[in-house]
Amino acid sequence: MKHSMKAAEVYANLEKDFIKPALSDDWAAHMQGISDFLSDNFRQRSMGVVCDFTDSISHVYTAVFPSDLVMQTILDDDVKNALLFVHHPAIWDIRTAPKVFQPMNRQLLEQFRERKIAIYNLHVPLDDYGEYATSVTLAKALDITPEQPFGLYFGALAGVFGKTKMKTVEELRKKFEEVIGHKTSLYQYGAPEIANEKVALIAGGGNDEEMLEEVVQQGINTFVTGITALNDHSRKAHDYAKKHKLNILGGTHYSTETFACIAMVDYFKKLGLSAEYVADIPVMEDL
Repeated sequence: MKHSMKAAEVYANLEKDFIKPALSDDWAAHMQGISDFLSDNFRQRSMGVVCDFTDSISHVYTAVFPSDLVMQTILDDDVKNALLFVHHPAIWDIRTAPKVFQPMNRQLLEQFRERKIAIYNLHVPLDDYGEYATSVTLAKALDITPEQPFGLYFGALAGVFGKTKMKTVEELRKKFEEVIGHKTSLYQYGAPEIANEKVALIAGGGNDEEMLEEVVQQGINTFVTGITALNDHSRKAHDYAKKHKLNILGGTHYSTETFACIAMVDYFKKLGLSAEYVADIPVMEDL
């Protein structure tokens, strides 16, 4: 018999360990199409319990996005009284720009409700500097030692300055591709050598001019993130990077944030619950 916990107890632990008063988010405003599924609490603060579908939790699934593939994989498991923990409560797809986030599938949500599978979200709180954070876990996966946070985002510090033994950008790129399991992008706007043994990282979407200013101020010439595609939205950041000779490496939104969601499996296991990570497919157009 699997150990189960009261859902309220699981949520109280997550609240205590991740949600700080200074953090905010704005998902609910973009989720009107499925607002009838959302908890009142989520409508107010866009974090925490998205869909309050169960009183007890016997198993946890973690995922980066609640895509059809992820939700269907869980339904195919034939579980009841479970939790899907996601880093985003919507599905990323740069190919549908400017609407880059798609809502969860209503039919699958209906089945989640029937099966008592709740959905819980930590976006900004999981981006915030800490043991399970998106950029911290990405840095560690790349053998980069996190030294200090940067990059204010909705009250969180989403980026990491880290120390590396790797000497060249090409060496880092090789490691990056090995760790995420697919090709990466490299916009080599700077020198081929990594300056001062330091690298800046923001998992997901950190290719933003204000973030890059902080990187350049640190004397860093190499920046790792998820979304690097050159488009109207990112042009300013690319121009800034070019001007300041800053190399940009990209590994997709999905792949750079997997490490935090994999780390969260351990978090739930420490609470005494069985947990697993549900893999998805990276959007290569992010690069």
